Amino acid sequence: MRKLLSLLGLLWLVAGRAFGYDFVVAQDGSGQYRTVQEAFNAVPDFRKKVTTIFIKKGIYKEKLILAGSKNLVKIIGEDREKTVLTYDDYNQKKNIFGEDKGTSGSSSIYVYGSDFSAENITFQNASGPVGQAVAVWVAGDKARFRNCRFLGFQDTLYTYGYGSRQYYKDCYIEGTVDFIFGSSTAFFEDCIIFCKQGGGYVTAASTPDSTRYGYVFRNCKITGDAPAGSFMLGRPWRPYAKTVFIKCDLGEQISAVGWDHWGKETNKQTAYYAEYQNKGKGAQSKQRVAWSHQLTDEQAKAYTREKVFRNWDPTQD
Repeated sequence: MRKLLSLLGLLWLVAGRAFGYDFVVAQDGSGQYRTVQEAFNAVPDFRKKVTTIFIKKGIYKEKLILAGSKNLVKIIGEDREKTVLTYDDYNQKKNIFGEDKGTSGSSSIYVYGSDFSAENITFQNASGPVGQAVAVWVAGDKARFRNCRFLGFQDTLYTYGYGSRQYYKDCYIEGTVDFIFGSSTAFFEDCIIFCKQGGGYVTAASTPDSTRYGYVFRNCKITGDAPAGSFMLGRPWRPYAKTVFIKCDLGEQISAVGWDHWGKETNKQTAYYAEYQNKGKGAQSKQRVAWSHQLTDEQAKAYTREKVFRNWDPTQD
């Protein structure tokens, strides 16, 4: 059996290189590594070329860290539905000292390295509806996710990095309270945003006051199994939160008023929440809170992918 696995590993190495993969991860031993973290660790520090890691189908229960010295790492799953990176920490779970892990400590994967990209992967926090429980925590600049799933409940996707630019294309993101949150500039294009039972807030941006763009959703679809009117598009985690929905299909889960000020009147003056040509039962522009915005054609031109990301084109490998 070991000889067979070694032979399979050699074949995967040859085939992987032929397809442009540097490393192959497989739980059955048929790749170079059995765990994703082993492959991350094997990436040379500060390498100036892309390191591509192919991850075969399987449920990989690992608490993953991609260090800041591991730049230009690209992970590709064999099957989006069946290549699952998961863990089950949550905010109030205790560490070895009996202290709460906290929201930041709960993530299943931490991405510190810049120029990270992921395709055909499911990222999951499997702890269930137990409060804050992050699936993905992204700090590195120029992070790209294509055809990925983000599964969780509260605080599913933490766009952590101040000054970090992040791009999400054809992704599925689900959750309840504040399930897309953080201070990064993030552009979501052609994504499905799924509002789960229990109600909540799609976004909780904490955009710095010095940053022009926070979250931009373009051509996304908001749907879910939550009751009609039980979700807001967003609330400001920090005073200068910025979130814009452009040409999105908003399901009945979205409340007519659209936005929440998190109980602080001054947030109405500092937060910037806007929409442009949305459709669907949740796109009731005339009933939105008075302090939100409906963009003009001219104003909407400022929210292209090119203008949001300036000198970075995330569609180019």
